Amino acid sequence: MPHPSSRISGISPSGKDGWEVHFAALARFQNGEDILMLSVGDHDFDTPSQTVEACVTAVRSGHHHYTQLPGLPRLREAMAKIASEATGVATTADEVLATPGGQSALYAAVQATLDPGDHAVVVAPYYATYPGTFRAAGASFTVVEARAEDGFQPNAKAVGEAVRPNTRAILINTPNNPTGAVYTPETLEGIADICRRHDLWLFSDEVYWTLAGSRPHLSPRALPGMKERTLIINSLSKSHGMTGWRIGWLTGPAELIRLAIGLNLVSTYGLNDFVSRAAIEALENGYGVKEIADRYAARREIFLAEMRGFNAVTVRGSEGGMYVMLDIRAVEADCERFAWELLEAEKVAVMPGSSFGEAAEGHIRISLCQPDALLQEAAKRLKRFISAYPVQDKARAL
Repeated sequence: MPHPSSRISGISPSGKDGWEVHFAALARFQNGEDILMLSVGDHDFDTPSQTVEACVTAVRSGHHHYTQLPGLPRLREAMAKIASEATGVATTADEVLATPGGQSALYAAVQATLDPGDHAVVVAPYYATYPGTFRAAGASFTVVEARAEDGFQPNAKAVGEAVRPNTRAILINTPNNPTGAVYTPETLEGIADICRRHDLWLFSDEVYWTLAGSRPHLSPRALPGMKERTLIINSLSKSHGMTGWRIGWLTGPAELIRLAIGLNLVSTYGLNDFVSRAAIEALENGYGVKEIADRYAARREIFLAEMRGFNAVTVRGSEGGMYVMLDIRAVEADCERFAWELLEAEKVAVMPGSSFGEAAEGHIRISLCQPDALLQEAAKRLKRFISAYPVQDKARAL
C-alpha cells in the first residue's frame, strides 16, 4: 500500500507497556477464569435508568437526525450550567463545545492551540492518551513527574523549568487518574502563575470533578487571570455513569470555542441526536451523580481500611477519583513484574504504575470499579501475595 502519514504513524510508538497485563487478564476473564478485574476504570454498574429511559423516549420520538455542529443548544446550556458549578465561574453556552467524549474534548483543545513544532508540558502520572494526543498535533512535549513522596502533588518550580520558548500549554489532571491525587490550591496557584507569566494555555482535565473525595475540587479556571487561558476537559462518563455513551465537552473562551467548532465540521459532523437528548436529561436532573460519588467514596474507604496497618505497602494520593495507588517498592521495585505475578498467583488484575509515567514506577493502581465484597477479597489476596513474596526479591527491591 502507499505510505501512511507520519501523523498517524507516530501517535502510538511501538513497544510494550503495562497495559499488556490488563489485556491478558481481560482475555482470561472473558474465557471464564475467576479473575478479579481491578485494572480498568469502567463502572461495574449500568447507566442510571432515568437516563436510559430518556434515550429510549428520544429514539421513539424520531430524534435520529443531524444536530448542530457545536451540540444541541439545550445541551450546551446544560453543559454550561454544570461548568459553572464545577469551576465556580459563570459560564455561557457559547463557551462550551459538545464533543463525543472527554478524549475528543482534549483532542479539540490541543488541535485548537498548538501548531506543529510547538511544545507542551505534561504533568505525570498521566492518563495514557495524553502523549499520543500531542503527537497527533505534531507537537512535542516534556513530562514533569510529580513525586510519590509529595502525594503526587506537582512541583510548580519543576513545571516552570520545563517551559521553553516554544511552549504553548501545560496539561494537568485533577482529581488525577491514575493516582487519585486532588491538587491543592497552592499547587494550582503555582501552575497558574507560570501560565500567566509565560502567556500559556492551561489544559485542565476535570472529568473526575464529582469524585474529589474529602478535599473539595478546585478548578484553575476560578483563579485570577485564568478564565481566559484555561480549557476544561469534561465528560459525563464518570460523573453520570455514561462511559459508553461518548458525551463530553470543552469549556473555554468563547472566541476559541467558536473557532474549535470547525473541528466538529471535519471530524464528527456533530453528535448523535438521541444520545444528546438523554445527556440533557442527565445533566439537568443530575441523574446518578450523588449516588456514584457516594459509592466510590465508600469503596475507597473500604479498600483503604483493609490495607491499613499493612506496613509492606504505602498509600500515595488516593484522595479522589476511582482509584487507589499503592507504593510496593519495599516489596518489588519492578511493578510490572509484580502485577504479572499477582495475576498468576492470586488472579487479581491491577495496573503497573509505570504505565502512567516514570513517577508511578514501583506502584500499582487499584481500580475501585468492583462491588464492596470483591474489593475486600482483592485486598485479602493482595496481602496474602505480598506476605508470601520471596525474601530474596524483597531484599533486591530494597
